[in-house]
Amino acid sequence: MTATDMPLDELLGHLEVLANQSLHLWDLPEGARARLINVSENATYLVEAPNGFRAVLRIHRENYHSHRAIECELMWARDMKDRGGVVTPGVYPGKNGDAIQTGRIAALAAPRFMVLFHFVEGHQPDPDHDLVEPFRELGGIAARTHIHSLGWQRPPGFERLTWDLDTVFGPDATWGNWRDAPNMTAPIRDVLEQCEARIVERLVDFGKGADRYGLIHADMRLANLLIDGATTRLIDFDDCGFGWFLYDFATGISFMEDHPQVGALKESWVDGYRRVRDLPDEDVREIDTFVMLRRMALLAWIGSHIDAPEPQAMAPHFARVTADLASDYLARMR
Repeated sequence: MTATDMPLDELLGHLEVLANQSLHLWDLPEGARARLINVSENATYLVEAPNGFRAVLRIHRENYHSHRAIECELMWARDMKDRGGVVTPGVYPGKNGDAIQTGRIAALAAPRFMVLFHFVEGHQPDPDHDLVEPFRELGGIAARTHIHSLGWQRPPGFERLTWDLDTVFGPDATWGNWRDAPNMTAPIRDVLEQCEARIVERLVDFGKGADRYGLIHADMRLANLLIDGATTRLIDFDDCGFGWFLYDFATGISFMEDHPQVGALKESWVDGYRRVRDLPDEDVREIDTFVMLRRMALLAWIGSHIDAPEPQAMAPHFARVTADLASDYLARMR
């Protein structure tokens, strides 16, 4: 049985065994144990030892990234920390010197790639708190990642995901077809078909010029930010890949696109971005298109990940709210 055929509770039980049986691959303090703290594309564990040691173990989803793709993620994050002015978590190499370890247990048909990250102090921003200042800082962080992206000489054989019209709306979309999402009624589908067509039309016109499109984090949502005093750290580069730079704002408001703060957050993000890198008014006017592109990608994600707790919790209303957002977008972006 593959992991995709297995009930989530059963899979998580096996992954916990894999996590703890694999800790010997790193030079860790005696008594270290792993416990699950998050499950999304990957399963993430807090590793703790009696002497106070803490680290974060990521067990990669089956058949999502190759070993080379994970290497490229880690190389970009490390170089951005070293030379790009963006604070990212470090990585513990395994006993064999490799940052990417491979774990196997009999209950899982395929081996899993694993990475052990340094523990990072901080708290995730609360969407119900005032996020104007954190988003101003996030805009600056995004600008620095884009500047680094533009100037970084990528290593040969660089391999990462792509986030564009084809991988969101195409026949082999990375997260599946948004039409397969739960509670997709005919009226909702009709509105979203119009929205997809408008997004495609506008982004084809917008183009993929080098000043607008490149290597991006692609998941700057609140869950991937840690605030510690005056420092905001960017974590989890698992979805980094090639896409439009403005997509990074859209990911920042993932799952909260209908929140009343969003207008103020966009203004704050743009202000923070412009303090670091130029952002023409023409580009700013297209931000809402990227918000809808991301929202429809998330709608597809909910449909293709419905066995996980987070998609299940959002599924009852996500399609309807997406259609409401799409109707407003269509009225404004003619």
